Amino acid sequence: MEIRCGIGYDIHSLKKGKKFILGNVLIPYEKGFIAHSDGDVLIHSIIDSLLGALAIKDIGRLFPDTDIYYKDIDSSILLQKVNNLVKEKGYIISNIDTTILCEKPKLSNYIDSIRERLS
Repeated sequence: MEIRCGIGYDIHSLKKGKKFILGNVLIPYEKGFIAHSDGDVLIHSIIDSLLGALAIKDIGRLFPDTDIYYKDIDSSILLQKVNNLVKEKGYIISNIDTTILCEKPKLSNYIDSIRERLS
């Protein structure tokens, strides 16, 4: 069995009036991510880690922000497309570990929901 690992990260600025979506969970907060898609930095970092493990394009080249199709897209749709690529290449995802760095909002009440949505 061949084991492959990838590392990904993502960062977006915050702006009042935008949605704060993390791991496909809408978290109530006064600010949200500025992005071409929904700005879900957690899913974006997971996508980049999976693409890195496959040694293929990164998220920006696979889903460019110059393509109107991806404007405001739900990042879980992009993750599903990448999961399909993983399967097409003959691999299985056995575990994903992530680190989220943010002072606000507090995420402890949402971790279980995020974990459930991503699994």
